[in-house]
Amino acid sequence: MKSSLEIPKHWTFRSRAVAKHFTRHVREQLPWYDLATNAVAHFGRHYIPRGGVVYDIGASTGNIGRVLQETLDQRQARFTAIEESREMAERYDGPPELVVADAVTFDYQPFDFTVCFLVLMFLPVDTRTAFLHRLESLTKPGGALLIVDKVQMPPGYVGTAFSRLTLQQKLAVGARPEDILRKELSLAGYQRPLDPGMMPERARTFFQVGEFVGWILTAPER
Repeated sequence: MKSSLEIPKHWTFRSRAVAKHFTRHVREQLPWYDLATNAVAHFGRHYIPRGGVVYDIGASTGNIGRVLQETLDQRQARFTAIEESREMAERYDGPPELVVADAVTFDYQPFDFTVCFLVLMFLPVDTRTAFLHRLESLTKPGGALLIVDKVQMPPGYVGTAFSRLTLQQKLAVGARPEDILRKELSLAGYQRPLDPGMMPERARTFFQVGEFVGWILTAPER
């Protein structure tokens, strides 16, 4: 089986080759991708109000926007997708509007629903906590912030078992062993899993498969 993607030696989203095959590749490397995406759509229906403000941070080719489209249209919500890579933005196929910008420095408005899907692990470690707190502070009363990301594994044998679950699932859907290894080495220094301890105590886990976890952080209805 041929790889869906020419994996660069040093991973980057600023590559037309990566962007061109990203949609297929992400499902090959992350077999649970559609399951987690559908969960985002489910929470979106619960937390996007009529005329609400919605952000998709790290939009890539528009997957999150597409699954939210029906709710956005039905409730006439204002949606903004943010993507730093121009190469990925060229492949964007989702609802307007798309902004090419650095997510950390972007000027957000208070929002009702925001999604960070596989984003924080690519941000510099020393910016993550402040960025997360900033997003929390901008969540409107009754709103929600959704995060799906890769986390550091617990110590000991259980951590090994979690990591192997991720590998097993990739192999089960046909990813080639050499591609899995090449991708992992390519990500060195670029992708750094989150310390799960950075999540506020009120964060609720709605999803976990191996090293990947989904949280929802809701703002008090004050």
